[in-house]
Amino acid sequence: MYVELVREYRFEAAHFLPKVPEGHRCRRLHGHSFKIDVVVGGEASEETGFLIDFYDLDRVVQPVIDELDHRLLNEITGLDNPTSERIGRYLYDRLAPDLAGLYSVTVWETVDSRSIYYGPRGPARRI
Repeated sequence: MYVELVREYRFEAAHFLPKVPEGHRCRRLHGHSFKIDVVVGGEASEETGFLIDFYDLDRVVQPVIDELDHRLLNEITGLDNPTSERIGRYLYDRLAPDLAGLYSVTVWETVDSRSIYYGPRGPARRI
């Protein structure tokens, strides 16, 4: 049976967006309570009933989240212009080698603003 698991992670971080026009409020240093949704899809094991144990998912994802927590994102290699879109791609690229079936990474900057990154092949990967 095909299933998708979604696991939520959170971190606090500051950033500024150097590519927006002068005077744009996001050009100034500011912070967010980021929420990240990691979606993994695939066939659940008939034996265990799992696609992946949430504990095993955490072992892959949490160390990457911890590297961003309470940091100035602009100082992290690959995040010199840390838009939510680029943060999603950054996380996806870091997780994909160790997380079979990674489908998407959603980055919530606020409770009503998010971006979803589906990886280089886009959302058509869904079976």
